Amino acid sequence: MPTHLIGLLLALASAASWGGGDFAGGMATRRGSVFSVLVVAALSGFVLLLLAVLIVGEALPDRWSMVWAAASGASGGLGIAALYRALAIGRAATVAPTAAVIGAVLPLVVASATAGFPTPLQQLGFVIAIVAIWLSSRGPGDDGRPARRGLPLAMFAGVCFGGFFVFLAQVAEGPVLAPIAIARFATLIVAVVAAGITRSGKLPRRGLILAVLAGVLDTGGNACYLVATQFTRLDVAAVVASIYPAVTVLLSRFLIKEKISKTQWVGIAGALTAIALIAV
Repeated sequence: MPTHLIGLLLALASAASWGGGDFAGGMATRRGSVFSVLVVAALSGFVLLLLAVLIVGEALPDRWSMVWAAASGASGGLGIAALYRALAIGRAATVAPTAAVIGAVLPLVVASATAGFPTPLQQLGFVIAIVAIWLSSRGPGDDGRPARRGLPLAMFAGVCFGGFFVFLAQVAEGPVLAPIAIARFATLIVAVVAAGITRSGKLPRRGLILAVLAGVLDTGGNACYLVATQFTRLDVAAVVASIYPAVTVLLSRFLIKEKISKTQWVGIAGALTAIALIAV
C-alpha cells in the first residue's frame, strides 16, 4: 500500500477516535464542569500513555521532539479552554465551526509553504473538506446571543488547534508513545490551571467514566495523527483528521438519537467526498 494511503487511513482513524472522544466528553459535560472533564480526560490519557511507555520500554525522543510535543499539548489545551469559554458566551453555531476551520486551515498553509502545493484534486478536496468541517460543526441556530460574541476566543482556539497539528508533526520519526505522553502532560497542566481558575467541582461517577473514556479516545487520536504525519503530508493528515466533528454528529444521531440538521448532513456528505479526492 502506498505510504500516502497509509497516512490517510491513519488520519481517518484519528478523526474517528477524536470524534468519539468529543462525543464522550460532551456527554460527560452534561454531568459536570467542562474543565473538570478536561482534567480527568487529560489525566487518564497521560496515565495510560505513561504505563504503555514503561511496559514497551520506549526511549525518550530527542530534545527538540520533546519541546515540540510539549508545545503541541499546551497549544491544544489552551485551544480547548478558549473554545469552552467561547461556547459559554457566544453562539455554538458560529463559535465551533470557526475554531474547527481555522484549526484545519493553519496546517494547510504551513504545509503549502514548506512542502509545496498538493495536487489539484487534493486542493479541491481540501476546499470541500473545509466547507464540510464548517457545516458539520454547526450547532443550534440563534439562541439570542450576539452573533460576534465569543468569536475572538473562537479564532484564538482555532489558531491553538492549528498549532497543535503543526507542532506535533515536527516530532522526529521513531518514538510515538513518549511524545504523546509529553504532549498529554502539557495539556494536563493547562487543564488543571483552567479548572483552578474557574473553581470547577467534582464529577459524578457516570461523568467520571465518560471523561476517562474521552481521554483514552483522544489519546488514541493523537497517536494516530502523529504516525499519520510520518507517512503523508502535514496538510493531508491535519485536514482529514479535522473531519472529526462529522463523526461526533453521527455518534450523537445513532447512540442518543439527536436530530441532525440538513446542513450537518451536507457537511457529512462533503467530508466523504473530500476524503475521496484527497486520497487520489
